Amino acid sequence: MRRVHVNASTEYDVLIGEGLIDHAGELAARAVKPCKAAIIADDTVDELYGDRVQISFKYSGFDTVRYSFPAGEGSKNLQTLSEILEFLARQHMTRSDIVVALGGGVTGDMAGFAAAVYARGIRFVQIPTTLLSAVDSSVGGKTAVDLKAGKNLAGAFHQPSLVVTDTDVIRELPGEQLSCGAAEVIKCGVLYDEALFAALEQGDWHDDMDAVIGRCVEWKRDVVAEDEFDTGSRAFLNLGHTFGHAIEKCSGLTVTHGQGVAIGMLMAAASAGCDDDMVLRLARCVEANGLSTHCPYDADRLAEAALSDKKRAGDGITLVLPERIGKCRLQRIPVAELGAYFARALARMEALGL
Repeated sequence: MRRVHVNASTEYDVLIGEGLIDHAGELAARAVKPCKAAIIADDTVDELYGDRVQISFKYSGFDTVRYSFPAGEGSKNLQTLSEILEFLARQHMTRSDIVVALGGGVTGDMAGFAAAVYARGIRFVQIPTTLLSAVDSSVGGKTAVDLKAGKNLAGAFHQPSLVVTDTDVIRELPGEQLSCGAAEVIKCGVLYDEALFAALEQGDWHDDMDAVIGRCVEWKRDVVAEDEFDTGSRAFLNLGHTFGHAIEKCSGLTVTHGQGVAIGMLMAAASAGCDDDMVLRLARCVEANGLSTHCPYDADRLAEAALSDKKRAGDGITLVLPERIGKCRLQRIPVAELGAYFARALARMEALGL
């Protein structure tokens, strides 16, 4: 079992290894005193793992209750958040109790946000069941729901007390979900780690799942320790996200987050003036991990969708632009120039046959 310690306003461990889901309660009991635990999951994950996690927590001395909601990004809204909060209230949860977020990024975001605001804040434990949440959203304390205007526009910073990642669960994911998570792993390589990126280029890194997840979590840990509340260097983690969130919004959220980020990274590289070899190398890596390189929307529509990006501040927005594999830069631009960046990216991708 790998252990990555996160030094934030709440210090906690991220535990990574095989077979951990059936020991989640035992591991949680080492981090928080047994109490009432509200296990929150979408209906798909609840059916797969809810009983196992509940048994584990009960065996370790927790009084458990469970709540599930319909799976999918469409549930990540204020209505579902309200229903979770009402459930916690009906169960007479107190500030000495915990929320357990069992699932992917949607569940982690919503259950974490509920924990952040219920009774003015209670503790929570993350048990990520997707690669995307394991390497990114379960670590760092960002929680949120979507509004009609855009993704993650209502939320709070609220660090977990523990993260438990069972790599057997990750390996069992369908190919499309593994690909979505691979986009965030590729992002880590482009940002910080050329050796990690090289390991991803052939698309056959799954036998090294523990090491790959651990490396990504270590990078995330270091960024959070430096900039917990996203006022500086943590902005680098938005690589591909301004472009990708615009694609997701234009699709009515039918394009997955991972697929949006993958195309978004390519658009960022194409608009940043990277040489052709670097853009094509990134494209090959994206395709080797089961992701598309094609953006089906025009520049004007994408720019309009990006106006609601939460990273916008006044009339400006900060883009993360690659310079080479392992090194990126932050560039502040006027919002009025977004359309030109989208247009330049799309034109260059088309010229390169992407």
